[in-house]
Amino acid sequence: MNKRTAQDMHRLSVEQFRQAEKIPLVVVLDNVRSQHNIGAVFRTADAFRVREVVLCGICCCPPNQEIHKTALGAEQSVAWTYYASTEEALQHLRQEGYTLLAVEQVHDSIALQDIADRLKPDGQYALILGHEVFGVSQQVVDMADACIEIPQFGTKHSLNVSVAAGISMYAFQQFLTR
Repeated sequence: MNKRTAQDMHRLSVEQFRQAEKIPLVVVLDNVRSQHNIGAVFRTADAFRVREVVLCGICCCPPNQEIHKTALGAEQSVAWTYYASTEEALQHLRQEGYTLLAVEQVHDSIALQDIADRLKPDGQYALILGHEVFGVSQQVVDMADACIEIPQFGTKHSLNVSVAAGISMYAFQQFLTR
């Protein structure tokens, strides 16, 4: 077996990516403090052709060298916006017709693998992920239409935010492109 090169994989240019059809998913970061986590979210959003990354509160914004270290340029291909508050961002997304889904452990959360049954083929979805220590704020959870939980089977009760984002984006890419 030989490893494939970037040329073998026929990757899109930044301009081609910007013009390409995206999945109807926006990723909202609620006060994520680590610039490396933000960069990783951009890179994964590029991989799955996510429509946009919305940065809120204390999130750092591109251009930023620390974001670039993990995004590797995806911060230039993936559309992004910044809001001073996550609540303001969610109000805007709701007005645009998005269903708001927080990735958080709450009573009555929906297991990630079960969310596909609730997605509409013509729907638009905002996936909200939170702060590395505190998660999605309670005020934001209260605004969400539902909460999604990634099942876990070990001793720890949480995942790194960029890992949770990657798992969730992959699942939504699979669900929305069936």
